[in-house]
Amino acid sequence: MDLPPGADNQSWRRDVHWNCTEDCSLSVAGSTFLIVAYSAVMAVGLIGNACLVFVITWHKDMRNVTNVFIANLSCSDILMCIVCLPVTIVYTLMDRWILGDALCKLTPFFQCISVTVSIFSLVLIAMERYQLIVHPTGWKPMVSQSYLAVGVTWVVACLISVPFLSYSVLTKPFQNLSVPLPISDHLVCLEHWPSLRERRAYTTSLLVFQYFLPLALIMMCYLHVYLRLRRRKDMVERGRNATQKKNKGSVRINTMIVSIVVAFALSWLPLNIFNTVFDWNHDAIPACSHDAIFSFCHLTAMASTCVNPIIYGFLNSNFQKQLKSTLLRCRCWGAAERYESVPLSTVSTEVTKGSILSNGSTSINN
Repeated sequence: MDLPPGADNQSWRRDVHWNCTEDCSLSVAGSTFLIVAYSAVMAVGLIGNACLVFVITWHKDMRNVTNVFIANLSCSDILMCIVCLPVTIVYTLMDRWILGDALCKLTPFFQCISVTVSIFSLVLIAMERYQLIVHPTGWKPMVSQSYLAVGVTWVVACLISVPFLSYSVLTKPFQNLSVPLPISDHLVCLEHWPSLRERRAYTTSLLVFQYFLPLALIMMCYLHVYLRLRRRKDMVERGRNATQKKNKGSVRINTMIVSIVVAFALSWLPLNIFNTVFDWNHDAIPACSHDAIFSFCHLTAMASTCVNPIIYGFLNSNFQKQLKSTLLRCRCWGAAERYESVPLSTVSTEVTKGSILSNGSTSINN
């Protein structure tokens, strides 16, 4: 395949193959583990996020700003489970691309969209909670504005991901990643950039806008939320029962806030480190350990699709009640119980309730 004008032939060669001198194919045990692990993550992610979207869309009174962002996060996670996980495991195990030229371009494109929307959704949730909790008497976003924010998020994600449509190509490798001898009839899907400098500039920009900047914004928002919740302790009614409820609610809210930041930072950190090392000094990654290291980092990142619905939904007793009630009605197992309609927000933001911590039922972690 001819290189585009201005491309550095030697640099491009070094970036698309490894100089292997031994058989690096995965063992049967390793392949089995990957299949089971990816299947488990995909199943949990699909079921958990689908339930979250179902409950939010089924109950009209739950379509508030926070829940719209949570549903958007779940939709992007579902897209990731459908597109990213199956393709990755097939490509890793087969060590060649068998899905055609169209999917070679569309798969990384949709993967980048899904990751971008997921991370931007986390930022929107953090910013919305910051505004409503730290500035409860100030401007409050409307549901229509949340839909607009969701639309903008998807448009921006598509624009950011366009280079994958342009530079993802299906071609014959110079050398197969796992077999020491070149195999001319094996195809691989890779990024064919005009120059190494452009590719590094793009991937570094993704690292900033998909990890470091969102993480900084999320940490800043939740730090202010945490400090404001601590100051609101004085607003809670005095008394033994109220104090016990206050302490219990405070612990739940603070635990959830810490869990959100830690889960986001830890789940995406290994994959971002791997991609950075691969872009700037891929020789530092042992050739025969490449697949194993990548699979571990990728699985850790994909685990976020399972963590998000647990944090935002299944740790919320009201979500559990709504889901159970809906299933009972749909299957006619009995009369559905009536539950108080409470949004899946972290905490209540109504000033008339006296305090964020005075009503445990308003917390997402009830």
